[in-house]
Amino acid sequence: MDTTRRVILATVLSVLVLIGFNYFSPQEQQQGPQPLLHENVVHNASQHMMSVAQSVESSVVKKPDPRLVINAPAVQGTVNLRGAKLDDLVLKHYRETVQPGSPDVRVLSPIGTPRPNYVDFGWRSSSTEPIRLPDDQTLWTASGSLLDVGHPLVLTWNNGQGLTFEIGLAVDDNFMFTVTQKVHNATNKPVALYPFYRVNRGYTPDEAESSLAHEGPIAVINDRLNEGSYKDVRTESTQPNGISWSERGQGGWAGITDKYWLMAVVPNQSRSVIGSYAWEALHGVYQVGFSDVTPVQVEPGQTQSTEIHVFAGAKEVNLLDDYERTLHIPMFWKAVDFGSLSFLTRPVFFILDWLNEKLGSFGMALLTFTVIVKVVFLPFTVKQMRMQWKMSTLRPQVDALRARYKDDPLFAQQQIMLLYRNENMSMFSGVIPLLIQIPVFWCLYKDLYITIEMRHAPFIGWIKDLSAPDPTNVFNLFGLLPFDPTHIFSFLVLGAWPIIYGITLFLMQKVGTLTSNSGDTKQAQAQKTVMLIIPVVFTLFMVHQPVGLVIYYCWSNILTAVQQGIIIARLKALDGKPQLVKKA
Repeated sequence: MDTTRRVILATVLSVLVLIGFNYFSPQEQQQGPQPLLHENVVHNASQHMMSVAQSVESSVVKKPDPRLVINAPAVQGTVNLRGAKLDDLVLKHYRETVQPGSPDVRVLSPIGTPRPNYVDFGWRSSSTEPIRLPDDQTLWTASGSLLDVGHPLVLTWNNGQGLTFEIGLAVDDNFMFTVTQKVHNATNKPVALYPFYRVNRGYTPDEAESSLAHEGPIAVINDRLNEGSYKDVRTESTQPNGISWSERGQGGWAGITDKYWLMAVVPNQSRSVIGSYAWEALHGVYQVGFSDVTPVQVEPGQTQSTEIHVFAGAKEVNLLDDYERTLHIPMFWKAVDFGSLSFLTRPVFFILDWLNEKLGSFGMALLTFTVIVKVVFLPFTVKQMRMQWKMSTLRPQVDALRARYKDDPLFAQQQIMLLYRNENMSMFSGVIPLLIQIPVFWCLYKDLYITIEMRHAPFIGWIKDLSAPDPTNVFNLFGLLPFDPTHIFSFLVLGAWPIIYGITLFLMQKVGTLTSNSGDTKQAQAQKTVMLIIPVVFTLFMVHQPVGLVIYYCWSNILTAVQQGIIIARLKALDGKPQLVKKA
């Protein structure tokens, strides 16, 4: 297989993998809607959510609700004492953009804002006797005004019927809250209550249908991952409670995930729970959370409690692994969508992350990783180049066979295959190195796209975010002209790194053709034309790819060209040496 065909095959296979991989690869099996357990409890959840939605308008016109302040090392915000909702939180160490003065990333927002996200928790009762329970209008009393690491707070409310409710709040150095709900029974009758806890989202994100990273409802129950879509939650919801999916199990976790951020509730891993996705259609609210299967029994004069965790923050890979290990949260690492090939994408990420830790730059980590890949695949590359060189030396014999049997192309091809077989050559030997490198390409692309560690990771020069496309544009002379060409036509964009990629691809092809022995035939002219077209096509293709991937390919092209040049020089030197002839 000649060099031009090899390059065409490599580039075409890479594009096919990039564009169609997620559509043809096996997907995680999703559980279908399950019969709702304890329907009276979940129905009460729907009624509670409707009361929340109905209070939106009245809360807007009332004076601001009292709040307590959250000021931890990684997060800051407030807790709404009206309803005890965790609904105001920003991340201190993450910005919305790389521009100076960009605001911090907000992960929780209260009802009444354009993008409401909040976490609520409480109790439900299946008793026929009316019990006054805390709801969204309950005004809680706080034990202090500031929630910080080492300074937990307690919210208290008495229902006036002999029950006192408490909510203990604590936060760690990162993004995990501990929520402890207590009930003290001062009546003369036992009380059975079901704790609930859930994540609420009052809007549908614009990029909710991404095929590379799951965004939307997510849950792990019974050691099975379920990834729901916003559309399915809406269309498959059933009345009267709006449930679209539910499953009973022990422990687990559930929430709503974005590309880089996660809001999740984590129940006590020893308790039986019902996880569910629901849609409150009246006010457009997605609900993901848990209710306990068995009630908490509170005897007269006793106090009972239940503890859960709430995660609201960045999906840092090592941090999720640490929470999974210390809090025994099953499969918490799957909050980051490493995909069906996670057994490859995760190790590649950990290699890059380790190199970044040692070198201090993800850009340098990418360059070093490229060298490692080239060294690992060097034996295959050498074998491939030897085969190409041998094929070029046999080209005169191949041309002679085709000329001799030009009236019988099938027989001519059979004779050519016989010639290759006699010379111990395989037509597919050049394909194997290309195929084994495709998973590496995919892993890099996936990791650059989904992991927050590479978000806003800078490199040399103008590159401030390896996970984003090159921000420069040749059509405004790389920023020298004060206008944005894409405002005129959206296709007027071509960054510096994609141009560099096209140049290195052309040079790599040029070096590779040194093994060719086509002369000035029509085939040689066609190869030259293809060599000019391919760099242009793939330069345009790389325009919208993460610049980290483009840098990887530029460096890979340079290393490949150097490898090819050295190998070809050695092959030529070997061919030029006189061969010893054994005497008869």
